[in-house]
Amino acid sequence: MNPNPQATAAAADAPPRSHPRAFEPVTLVLTIVLSVLGALIGIVLITTLGVSPNTAVIGALVAMLVGRIPVGVLTRMRSKHRQNLVQSAISGSTFAAANSLLTPIAVPFALGRNDLVWPMLGGAVIGLAVDSWVLYRVFDSKLLPATGSWPAGIAAAETIKAGDTGGRKAAILGAGAVVGFVGALFKLPTSAAGVGFLGNIWALAMFGIGLTVGQYAPDYGFDLGGNYVPHGLMIGAGLVALTQALLLMRTRKGGGDGADQAESADGGPDADGADGGRTVQAPQLRRGLLEGMGLFLCGAVVVAIAGGVVGGLSLPALVGWVLLAGVAALVHQLIVGLAAMHSGWFPAFAVTLIFLIIGLVLHIPTVPLALLVGYTASTGPAFADLGYDFKAGWLLRRDAAPWRPFEIEGRRQQYLAQLVGFGVALVVVAVAWKAFFSDGKVPPVAEVYVTTIKTGLEPGTMTTMLLWAIPGALVQLIGGPSRQMGVLLATGLLVATPQAGWMVLGALVVRQLYTMWRRRGIADARARKESDEQAENDLSLVGAGLVAGSSLNDVGQLTKAL
Repeated sequence: MNPNPQATAAAADAPPRSHPRAFEPVTLVLTIVLSVLGALIGIVLITTLGVSPNTAVIGALVAMLVGRIPVGVLTRMRSKHRQNLVQSAISGSTFAAANSLLTPIAVPFALGRNDLVWPMLGGAVIGLAVDSWVLYRVFDSKLLPATGSWPAGIAAAETIKAGDTGGRKAAILGAGAVVGFVGALFKLPTSAAGVGFLGNIWALAMFGIGLTVGQYAPDYGFDLGGNYVPHGLMIGAGLVALTQALLLMRTRKGGGDGADQAESADGGPDADGADGGRTVQAPQLRRGLLEGMGLFLCGAVVVAIAGGVVGGLSLPALVGWVLLAGVAALVHQLIVGLAAMHSGWFPAFAVTLIFLIIGLVLHIPTVPLALLVGYTASTGPAFADLGYDFKAGWLLRRDAAPWRPFEIEGRRQQYLAQLVGFGVALVVVAVAWKAFFSDGKVPPVAEVYVTTIKTGLEPGTMTTMLLWAIPGALVQLIGGPSRQMGVLLATGLLVATPQAGWMVLGALVVRQLYTMWRRRGIADARARKESDEQAENDLSLVGAGLVAGSSLNDVGQLTKAL
């Protein structure tokens, strides 16, 4: 993951580069148009098929095609950085519309409280805004490093680079995309295989094991979901993961670790290249998370007032509700973000369900509980999606010289582009929700939340979950914060997509065999290391292609939904 050597050598002498702006007229117009498309795709698929596809690759491809039109200012879209801004906006719009806005407001609607839809939409907007702000502040920290997997981000970046340079890499990526698309047509989760070629082997192995066990346990008469086993494991793993996150927020005596504190006089890649130092250090991580906690609590107060919770609860109960809502929002986004970073999948539905169950155990009344669930559900997906997009931008900007200012400015412009996408998503949802809901098109997960609220829990549910929390905590503790083994095991059990476990585990086997095959006959340690790096690069392209192809098929499901 080293920066371009030529860029490294020239970093000190090169004039500062100016990153393209999100609000340049051509970029902004294309961003708005594609964000409308992304929002519509998101709400159609989430209400009909219950899924929300990653449209980043679509955005990148459209931006490339526009850049090839030989008409004046349109040629500016040939810039890979402008393409990155556009793909950031359309993917943000898709996830914001489907997951962060429409799903939360569907909860009070499905409960029969149409009068709470607009207050819930206001709360969801706050959750979405804080969600993205926190990720912007803490991306490329020890908790959420740019060097993490973020599989969809790699797919988007490699797609853009392939369109820009062509050659062998484009051929490998294209072949992987074709395989991913065709496999997805035959209902195979090829994106899971793609994920297996990317990221930490231990984390992915636990993810694959969870997927496999989740698929086959019912065949042996054991209903994991019905017994809340995955939820219990996630509670234990999540608590340990949060503790590990708090420990990462510490500033060590002596100025922190070398990776975070490395500096040089010229600000070149020795100090801040792609693997020479993170752009977010422990104090900034701590400040970002504390700001997020404070903002989420303020958002909970707004939801309580707008939704009428203030009048229905005693003062101690109201304070407890606000604290639980704020903590749930922050915990939800972090667990979803960590799972997405390592696996490319995020268990947003299941983690929200955990807090719903906690609310039932605490005997929170129906309406306050529905608003709590909606507010919690508004966080997480946009957090994860912005991480994917920042990862794509980080990969595309690695050859810049000097690197750090260009990377920081590029990340800021991506954030602004995503805010445009969020704004478009809000308008689309505000205009379209009534027509969709009146036609019976409500996100299936919202109906599950409401059914659970109405039916309540069987006796002993919380005890069962707490018992299963113990092994979840142990696995997470053993793996440490860099592997997130407990969170990934629980994620696999929760999503339990058919055949996905075999795809992940098979990809890991292929990955190891290909690495060993490339090393054959090489005795020199340095040469073996270079061989391993080349093997990882090749397999990363294959994995990115599989994820990109699967994403294209997901978007293609729009015709089926319509």
